[in-house]
Amino acid sequence: MSQANVRVPAKINLCLGVGPVRDDGYHPLATVYQAVDLHDEVRATAREDGEITVAVHSELDVRVAGEIAFVPEDDDNLAIKAARLLRERTGVTAGVDLAIRKVIPVAGGMAGGSADAAAALVACNEAWGTGLSRAALETLAARLGSDVPFLLHGGNAIGGGRGETVSPVLARGSYHWVFAMAHEGLSTKAVFAEFDRLNAHRTVRSPEVPDALLAALRAGDAEALGDALSNDLTEAALSLRPELGDTLGIGLQAGALGAILSGSGPTALFLAASEQHSLDIAFALSSTAGCADVVQSRGPVTGARLT
Repeated sequence: MSQANVRVPAKINLCLGVGPVRDDGYHPLATVYQAVDLHDEVRATAREDGEITVAVHSELDVRVAGEIAFVPEDDDNLAIKAARLLRERTGVTAGVDLAIRKVIPVAGGMAGGSADAAAALVACNEAWGTGLSRAALETLAARLGSDVPFLLHGGNAIGGGRGETVSPVLARGSYHWVFAMAHEGLSTKAVFAEFDRLNAHRTVRSPEVPDALLAALRAGDAEALGDALSNDLTEAALSLRPELGDTLGIGLQAGALGAILSGSGPTALFLAASEQHSLDIAFALSSTAGCADVVQSRGPVTGARLT
């Protein structure tokens, strides 16, 4: 049997603009993604009987060990959906055993499920020897979810549509981040529903990526980037989980250049000026009641890759 291992990063949204809900139930998005060095790993082992299975585990990470009980190990798992879609596209009859080592928080707004789907596409493509190009895999990725195409790319990119259209963005430098993980996940569906409720009688404009954010990335200016961070889902997430506001405030009091919720939350992101600065912010957050874990990270990094 052939086996392939893939390492895939988490994503953060440096900005997330959300437009009014469309007729198909999706919201138009304007976002800038950055891939960060918090990685899941997916191992694909081909099998002859056509069965597709998934098993999820963590290693020495108490936080994630408690979260993986909420990761489906049936046809609702995005990695299984990715394998089935690739098999449908290529006509392969073999099955596969998928083993996922989780590090990215579950329901944390960092696209852990989408990351595993991107990794499964790359791993199954290798294990089955189907030989699809990266461009062909991107086409399949867009059918799986809004963040999946970006997680094949990594780096920095602008996302449009409902997030599935990805284009590179000119950027310089590497950035230091501190992630404050919440004790419980937050449903993306619930946050968007709350966004719709809060904006039921407001005019919601078509989303745009702020020029100031793109200029900060082009210049590699961390202070300007911190000032330009934005997320239209913040009000909705804080409506559902008010304690996240306290976490954001503590990070800013510790001197973070900027603070933002990642995607639909509840993970809070803090931009630091240096590695030492990120240590100081992490220390301030570590005793916060609302934080289950505090992790330092850097970005951008590459997307899903064979190891």
